Amino acid sequence: MNVLTSHDLLPAGEYERQREQFRAQVIALKQRRRISLGPLLTLVFENRETLRFQTQEMIRVEQILDARKVQEELDVYNALMPGFGELSATLLIEITEPARMKEWLDVFMGLDHGETVAICAGGEQAFGLFEGGHSHETKISAVHFVRFAPTAVMTAAIADLHAPVTLTVRHREYHAEASVSGSLREEWLKDLR
Repeated sequence: MNVLTSHDLLPAGEYERQREQFRAQVIALKQRRRISLGPLLTLVFENRETLRFQTQEMIRVEQILDARKVQEELDVYNALMPGFGELSATLLIEITEPARMKEWLDVFMGLDHGETVAICAGGEQAFGLFEGGHSHETKISAVHFVRFAPTAVMTAAIADLHAPVTLTVRHREYHAEASVSGSLREEWLKDLR
């Protein structure tokens, strides 16, 4: 894993000067790394650059100057960095109707336990492993972090643009499937290398 260190971060003043350009580049990158699973779930696959941006933004917003606090932020985001042979994503439950928020969040209770979200390629599946601590018996967060470990067969299928690759969710009443685009597959292959 190629973790971020304080040397990868720009000083506050320099970041402020470069922020708009950096932000535009990361927005374009995240577009290639984003996939919707039905109307309410979105996954954004993270890499070093997306996590570097999130770290810089958090330091900017929170006005973090203390080196220990900066390291704490780096530790948080490095925990989301995909490891060797892994893909790492932020999963967002995107409920835009406040009146239906509790109803939908109740439907998603338990999404982060068991085999609910999967990458399907080469006749195999890699189920997502969710980071703990984002739900309990009566409440679920709208943001989750999930890892996938595709097999070698799956990676070969991801590289073959003629082979179908899908992302699926099967949980309670919410079932969705999305075909994975060539641009996202290219990003995954970079992560898996």
